[in-house]
Order: sequence, then C-alpha cells, then structure tokens
Amino acid sequence: MAAKQRYLFIDQFRGLVGVMMALGHSSGFFNGAWKSLDMFDPLFADHGQFWLRYMGYLCAPGFLMMNGAVSWLTYRRRIANGSSEWKSKWHLIQRGLFLVLVQVTIVNSAWIGFRKLNLPHFGIIACIGISMCLLALFINARWQIRLAIGLAASLVQPFLLTIPYNADIAWQRILMQTFVDAGDWNKYPIIPWFSLATLGSVMAQGWLAGWKTARQRIVWSWAIAAVAIGLATLIRLNRGWGTTYPFDEFAGYSFVLDQKYPPNLFHNFWFFGAVCFFVGLIDLIGQVAMPLVGWLGIVGRVPLFFYVVHISVLSIVADRFGVFYRQGAVTASFVGWVALLAVMLPLAMWFRGVKVRSKNPLIALI
Repeated sequence: MAAKQRYLFIDQFRGLVGVMMALGHSSGFFNGAWKSLDMFDPLFADHGQFWLRYMGYLCAPGFLMMNGAVSWLTYRRRIANGSSEWKSKWHLIQRGLFLVLVQVTIVNSAWIGFRKLNLPHFGIIACIGISMCLLALFINARWQIRLAIGLAASLVQPFLLTIPYNADIAWQRILMQTFVDAGDWNKYPIIPWFSLATLGSVMAQGWLAGWKTARQRIVWSWAIAAVAIGLATLIRLNRGWGTTYPFDEFAGYSFVLDQKYPPNLFHNFWFFGAVCFFVGLIDLIGQVAMPLVGWLGIVGRVPLFFYVVHISVLSIVADRFGVFYRQGAVTASFVGWVALLAVMLPLAMWFRGVKVRSKNPLIALI
C-alpha cells in the first residue's frame, strides 16, 4: 500500500457530499419553507422543495461511510509504517474525540451565529467522532466481522426504539437520544449511524485494497448498490422492520421518504446503496472526464474545515445579520449556494495549502 497515495475518487465523493450539504444548508437559511417545516416531519409543499430537501439525505450516510473507509485506510497505513496496533487505534480514537470537541465548542455555536457558547448539544460531527472511536476498537477485524457488526447495529435499532423513556427527564433523554432516538438533544443517535461507518470500513476493503482497477471498483460498487437498494425496496414494500411513514404509490416520492431522525433499516440500506452507486459514478466520470469531478476534491480534501466554515458564513450572514433570512424558496436556495461556493472554494484551497505545509498536530486534525 503506497504510503502517500491519494484515492481521488474518495476525495471527489466527499466533495460531492460537501457541496450537496452546502446546498441543503443554504436552503435552511434562505428558504422560507423552513419557517414552518419540522425537520422530523417529511412533508413538503411541492416537488421542487421535496427534491431540494431529499438531496441532502445522502450527506450524513456519505460522511459516515467515508469516515469509516478513511479510518480503515489510516489504520492500515500506520501499521504498514511500523506503528503498533494500539498506537494506530489510539490515533483514530484521538481524532474521534477531537470531532466531539469541535461539535460542542464550535459547531453548536456556529449554527447560532456565535451569539453564545452553546455547549449542551450533540450532533452529526460528534456522532461521527464517537462512531470513529467505536470502530477503532475492532478496525483490525476481518471484513466479515465488521460487516456483521454493522448490519447488527441497523437490525437492532427498531427494537431499541421500543424502549420507553421520559424526554422530560434529562438523563433518560440524553442517554436515549445519544444512542438510539432523535430529539432536541441530538438528531443523530450513534447506533444506526455507527452502522454506516462500519459498513464504510467494509467497503474500503474493496475500494482501497481489493479491487485493483477502476473497472473492478465501479462494477462491484454498482453490484453491491443494486443488492442494497433491492433489499431496501423489499423492506419498504412490506412496510416492515422500522418503516414509519406510509407511501401512496411505488413510483411516488413518498416511497423513498421514510424516517431519517433517527434512521431506520430502510433508510440505512437505501442510502448505503446510494453511496456505493455514487462512489462508482464519481470513479467512472473521473476515468473519462476528470475536469467534471476534479474540482470536488478541493472540498473533499478538507471536509471538516469546509463544514465548520460554511455553516459559520451562512449563520452569520443570513441569521445574525438578517441578509435575506428565509425570505425565498428553491431559487433563493440555489443563489445562496452559488454565492457560498464562491466564498468557500478559495478558502478550502487556501486551507489545504496550509495543512500540507504545516507541522502543527492541531492543523493535521482539521
């Protein structure tokens, strides 16, 4: 395994997820639909608003799976360079704990324009961090074992949701919403999302080691995507195993819109398949028309920096200073997105240069 080899399709896919996420967050700040839209209720006024919102559903699964894949690669590289097993795992755990720290000290406050220090909240970055810590404990296990653990976490989720608790009691709310349920304390419970991080580490075995050619990566990614989406479709058609929202018809958008907060088995299988499909697609485009996807690597090489800074820019400009805050609709969301990328792409390029040149261990973590 080449010590410094970069897998461009991984960077580009992470970049794709990053710019899609930026569009979703632009909608959150400039789209008037969010004056009344409940994040826990997947109802939309029209198809345009639906697709704008649903597009963002790929982002959290994409980030969790890529985190799992890169964690596996990082562990393998450190072992190959002579690091001990424990030191290689501890490196991942430190990174995971750093993400939790970033969530509570920076991200939470960024969402409110840094009006105050908003510590008491768990979120997606912290969820990724804890998932990374847990995955580090068995990152050296065979892929079959990691696959079994990842599937088990998704399969057990519907049963854990039946555990009764009182959301008005702090310790019960924090315990359940940290690991199982979604609510005001945390919309991203660890167990179902950790499942996707673990499955990402399984896919890394093929993407980054087993499948030696682009053709193999693309064919296997799409074959696995077809199986996962097929299983998700069967689950949804039978309205079982944790499905929550009804659907009117197979071809309607209500069919693909099931529970995200917290994700159920249909959601995880569906978006696991979607991530595999888009990774294969990005790889294919990169082989025949690299300029179309190459620019995505600007974002994908510094995803944490991009996440924190783009939220800060949006919240300060739109929310804190009231610039067109939730006054538009779909068009305004896209206009805000283009303006945001015009700011963020140069910043991401700049920070990538800083990160390459810097010897500071803190910069290396970002």
